[in-house]
Order: sequence, then structure tokens, then C-alpha cells
Amino acid sequence: MADLKAAFEAAVANSKNLTERPDNATLLKIYALYKQATAGDNEEKKPGFADMVGRAKWDAWAGCKGLSGDDAMQQYIDLIDSLD
Repeated sequence: MADLKAAFEAAVANSKNLTERPDNATLLKIYALYKQATAGDNEEKKPGFADMVGRAKWDAWAGCKGLSGDDAMQQYIDLIDSLD
């Protein structure tokens, strides 16, 4: 568990130093996996229709519902590693 947490924290740090910016779909996946790993299932109120960015982020995070924190961390690590 400690190894996974350390690898996740390293991946979070690496995500800030990617050589090129990922496309929007990948950015949403990164966001969703991070939120799922750190906060669990999305229990927040869905943003209004006018908040398109907030709504896209909410939808991406809600799509990870039921994914365990450890699985979300591992998928986040794998995704960042594939972009590096």
C-alpha cells in the first residue's frame, strides 16, 4: 500500500512535467482518476448547463464511480507513465 501511494505521488509530480500537453479527453481521464483516488466516488452536485468545463469534469469523475482508490491510483500511474 505504501509503495502504491508513493508511486501515485510520483506520478502526480510527473504529470506536471509532461513533455507535451495531453488532449482534452486524456486530461479529463487524468482528473477523474485523481479525484477518484483522493476523494472517492463523486457525491458533489452536478454543475449547471452553463458551466461546460465543470460539467465535463463532473461527468468524467462520475464515470469512475465504484472504482476503488487503489485501482484508481494504479490506473492514474499507468496513464501518466504512458504519456511520459
